[in-house]
Amino acid sequence: MGYNSNMSTIYDLHTHSTSSDGTTTPTELVRHAAEQALDTVALTDHDTTEGLVEAAAAAREVGIGFVGGVEVSVSWNKHVVHIVGLGVDPDCQVLQDGLTILRAFRNWRAEEMGRRLEKAGIADAFEGAKAFSNGILIGRCHFARFLVKYGYAENEKKVFQNFLTCGKPGYVPGQWAELEDAIAWIKAAGGQAVVAHPARYPFTRTKLRRLLTEFSYAGGEGLEVISGSHNRDENFTMAKHAKDLNLLASTGSDYHGPENPWRKLGRFQALPEGCTPIWHDWVAPSTINAISA
Repeated sequence: MGYNSNMSTIYDLHTHSTSSDGTTTPTELVRHAAEQALDTVALTDHDTTEGLVEAAAAAREVGIGFVGGVEVSVSWNKHVVHIVGLGVDPDCQVLQDGLTILRAFRNWRAEEMGRRLEKAGIADAFEGAKAFSNGILIGRCHFARFLVKYGYAENEKKVFQNFLTCGKPGYVPGQWAELEDAIAWIKAAGGQAVVAHPARYPFTRTKLRRLLTEFSYAGGEGLEVISGSHNRDENFTMAKHAKDLNLLASTGSDYHGPENPWRKLGRFQALPEGCTPIWHDWVAPSTINAISA
């Protein structure tokens, strides 16, 4: 298995910008993708399509393929899982109505996280996190950046461990979309649904197979076999799941910005043999989503 950077065609189908919790603008992200010699990049911000028009215009400017996407937050079996939608039409009202509900919960959750952290002795956490965001969508990563900057933890990983996971002072349980609803929104928008970074979830093999089976039954099509969150062995394991369940295989770095050098755009292992890429039947990368500037 080689690295994707040595492949003739490089698809990075899971990235984030300042429209959610990334640190580069949609334009900067796409230009960086072109500098890294990617052929196609997808922008898949959390529960929003806000950056797609800007990113599509930048992709046309630099001459690389672009796929409009979104990463939808889902509650499944008392866990949060993420479903990436690829090739979605941002003008689809069904999709936007669903995402609006999720963002409203995100706003309440951010305020509640601030209240809980204040009770734990950390003042102005909500306003501090908001300053690291676009002011509209405030996520846990923004709280993590605030807490690191002001010395409450040495890095973002420590923030999550000590403040933002279950049982910690800033943790707020999620109330996200149902799996079937998220897939329906993506399909209504003309997209393909993909389970994001499946090895990252704390599931047994049996539980993961149950998720993937329900996902497929509900109309889901793909599995992120190669992810910036996976190690080499996990890539092979997810490839086997994809082949066993007839799911298309996707690849994505889950890039959030240059602050995380271990997740670089397009720098991941190639798909194992026997996988059918999710882009297998795409006519041309630039036409997967004809988003108007």
